[in-house]
Amino acid sequence: MSSASTKPILLYTWSTPNGYKPSILLEELKAVYPGFDYDWKSIDVWTTNEQKEPWFLAINPNGRIPALVDRSRGGFHVFESAAILYYLERHYDKDHKFAVDADKDPDAWSEIEQWVAFVHGGINVIQAQANYFRHSATDKIEYAINRYLNETKRLYSVLNTRLEGREYLAGSGKGKYTIADINAFPLVNVAPYSGINSYDEWPNLKVWLERIRARPAVQAGLSVPQALSF
Repeated sequence: MSSASTKPILLYTWSTPNGYKPSILLEELKAVYPGFDYDWKSIDVWTTNEQKEPWFLAINPNGRIPALVDRSRGGFHVFESAAILYYLERHYDKDHKFAVDADKDPDAWSEIEQWVAFVHGGINVIQAQANYFRHSATDKIEYAINRYLNETKRLYSVLNTRLEGREYLAGSGKGKYTIADINAFPLVNVAPYSGINSYDEWPNLKVWLERIRARPAVQAGLSVPQALSF
């Protein structure tokens, strides 16, 4: 990616659920705001360990993707997927198409924050542990595999209950498509990798997943840097 790029955002990412969160929102912003665009750079977290190099640690001290540099704001750095969603909404979603105006409707904004926090601190963490013990741990510990799988399923049930009679996680009535949905979708979308082979147990969640997946910007975001296959 050229350092002379006039695109405001440079996203450092890889093909993981957390990596897809900002790329989906960036693609959504591209779709509704003419002239907006962004650059991305792939950070191969599995083979190169590039995320642990000093230049990247200067952007994200935790050495994880995703991370973002905003060229239009003096090279400001943002790391953590949820924080990136908040940042992009605040600075680039001027019409609040993917959230609400926090000053005009603080309660509706709080609702979005709550569902982002629920997923980021719950499903994000627990499902990652389910994946680790299922695929990466040297010792296959059945207790750990089942413990994190069952807790992931419990958290999915919370989403399923929330989506009863609703189309989206936050917002009045049937809800509004927001960063709360964008934050949750990539995790639920990879449930088969975690050992969940059917969504039939959560019919509301299943319909929601299909609804989000059908959005063209979501499909575009899932191709940055490349689509997952498993």
